[in-house]
Amino acid sequence: MKRREFITLLGGAAVAWPLAARAQQPAMPVVGFLDPRSPGTLEDFLRAFRQGLKDTGYVEGENVTIVYRFAEGQFDRLPELAVELVRRRVSVIASSAIASAFAAKAATATMPIVFTVAEDPVRHGLVASLARPGGNLTGINFLTSELVAKRLELLRELVPAATRLAVLINPANATTTETMLRDLEPAARAMGLQIQILSASTGPEINAAFATFVRERPDALFVNLDPFFSSRRVQLATLATRHSVPMTSGNRLITEAGGLMSYGASVTDAYRQMGVELSPNLGDGRDQAAAI
Repeated sequence: MKRREFITLLGGAAVAWPLAARAQQPAMPVVGFLDPRSPGTLEDFLRAFRQGLKDTGYVEGENVTIVYRFAEGQFDRLPELAVELVRRRVSVIASSAIASAFAAKAATATMPIVFTVAEDPVRHGLVASLARPGGNLTGINFLTSELVAKRLELLRELVPAATRLAVLINPANATTTETMLRDLEPAARAMGLQIQILSASTGPEINAAFATFVRERPDALFVNLDPFFSSRRVQLATLATRHSVPMTSGNRLITEAGGLMSYGASVTDAYRQMGVELSPNLGDGRDQAAAI
């Protein structure tokens, strides 16, 4: 072959190769994000989640896609939303809250699921054990139920004369509520505290709960750590301040919004860790971004 012909052929190959390489690149990995709340209430958590992905080399829109499904407070919608993500054939499902994790688990036995939950995932049957979760689920547990008694102790130190305690629960989130009450009630009895249960699953119901609180005047308010209450933290803090109600919870965000105190792990950091835990299930999206 003449030298000029060789150079021409090589040049043609050099032009065609990048097109062929791009055609052979795998599809960008997709994360399915499943949450029972509204997206507008999750800015801090979503920012932390994306930071966790970024810490492991994944940036939304560059080398990973995130498909969001929000139940808008309607917990009964979570199963159908989980099925949508499975049909979408996402690489992994990120399920925030135990109700989301159960919905995802029911929707698939093979697709990887990474959760963040406030309850013991072993006790509830999400995983076989903490050391060896087995199955297709793993995730972050930020131990809110185990700290219920400690929250009561700290509240008693701040309000030593308290004898009557109002407890705000979300009946729509049955699993979380039942777990908390099982741990709270014996701890309260041991401290000589009487408990009054107030329920709320919507903004107006929170207003109604505080109206009851004002009429009956218990000494303090214990807010269950629940995704819905996290999303309504400004409303809770505003009402507690307006009515001079000592309020405690397991969510630092509620305290930052104006609540009296909280005690527990950083929920925001749990979302960041969930983003980190997803990365082993996302294939070579980082290499894909570099190649393109």
